[in-house]
Amino acid sequence: MLKSINPFDQTVVAEFPLMETSLVQQKIDKAGMAYKSWKRTTFADRAALMQKAAALLKANKEEYARTITLEMGKVLTEARAEVEKSAGACEFFANNAEKFLADQVIATDARRSLVSHHATGAILAVMPWNFPFWQVIRFAAPALMAGNVGLLKHASNVPQCSLLLEKVFHEAGFPEGVFQSLLIENKTLEDIIKSDVVQGVALTGSEFAGTQVGAIAGKHIKKTVLELGGSDPFIVFADADLEKTAKIATQSRMQNAGQSCISAKRFIVVEQVKDEFVSRFEANIKALKQGNPFDAHITTGPLARVDLAETLEKQMNASVKQGARLVTGGQRTQGNFQPALIDHVKPGIPAFDEETFGPLAAVITARNEEEAVALANASRYGLGASIWTQDIEKGERWAREVESGSVFINALMKSDQRLPFGGTKKSGYGRELSEAGIKEFVNVKTISIA
Repeated sequence: MLKSINPFDQTVVAEFPLMETSLVQQKIDKAGMAYKSWKRTTFADRAALMQKAAALLKANKEEYARTITLEMGKVLTEARAEVEKSAGACEFFANNAEKFLADQVIATDARRSLVSHHATGAILAVMPWNFPFWQVIRFAAPALMAGNVGLLKHASNVPQCSLLLEKVFHEAGFPEGVFQSLLIENKTLEDIIKSDVVQGVALTGSEFAGTQVGAIAGKHIKKTVLELGGSDPFIVFADADLEKTAKIATQSRMQNAGQSCISAKRFIVVEQVKDEFVSRFEANIKALKQGNPFDAHITTGPLARVDLAETLEKQMNASVKQGARLVTGGQRTQGNFQPALIDHVKPGIPAFDEETFGPLAAVITARNEEEAVALANASRYGLGASIWTQDIEKGERWAREVESGSVFINALMKSDQRLPFGGTKKSGYGRELSEAGIKEFVNVKTISIA
């Protein structure tokens, strides 16, 4: 049984039975049948349906946002923004898929040589709860526009979001079987992945989840794109605009109650401006208001599950025990974890070495710019990063040295459907979004004519 639990008060708002093995197989078979005809549809036909999906997301934004907030706890304004961003991704790939996947003619010794792009089959998406609409749409929009079909195994605590997404594609007019939601447990994933119908797996989740699903997919020779954890560095140089920097630092770390792979987690500040930055950062964090995410005056909701808050509390306490200093916040009541700031963080303690998935900001002091970048790279993760300096050329020069999938200079690190998104090292591999993302799950075929 899958339970939808309100993270704010822990009430059970809905329950859904797990799908029987026979029903799951029927859905896999249906996906296989749908693929045979869907891959032959025109880009224009697919785009028309994807535009309808975007329109439905916009028209029903309030209903979808309230469901997101009810199931995983983010404040309602953030949930609305997530639905709007999802609609934008549908429109983007509807408008650009044909261009991205157009034949590429290449001059060779042959009469004519070209590269064509073809759908491969059903793509299984194993998706997380923290952005329950956006994470799915950023997989589904490019995959479906490429001619693939989708099977969604969503996180177990957001079953209503999972079913609503299936409903969106159904009501938009996509043929039956092109996008289906599976209410299943993780232990059944191998039975799905090994099916000949499934030709790829897209997973967004923890490092541990990536190792498990990646191993299964590798065993069955299925392509994977893994977007995993992060401990993103937020690098502050001495010439940074500290007022703006501290403001964005608060937004980056505390939005979605800190439950984002790409939120800044390690704030690496050169020593000349560290004290002033910490003072401004502390003031901004203290101004946050945590509580009922449906209340318009609240800035920060609860964590999605009580165990997540418990884990974060343990990481914070262990870090303080090993030398970090608690500056503000950090009190926990069930799933509510008061936004917290700790200073004097160094390599070797949890707040530096581990991914902290919640509203806990860790400040690390660097002697100079070179050490700041070295500390940024002293992590097994490499998803996103940001650099703060008024010298743009210097910022770009150092950005090339940072080991991550993205580096933003003087701006909030975020995903953008126009840009490739993904990580390196233990943050995973492959890319989502943009032209790079839509080409992950296609057969790149060479055709040469003598």
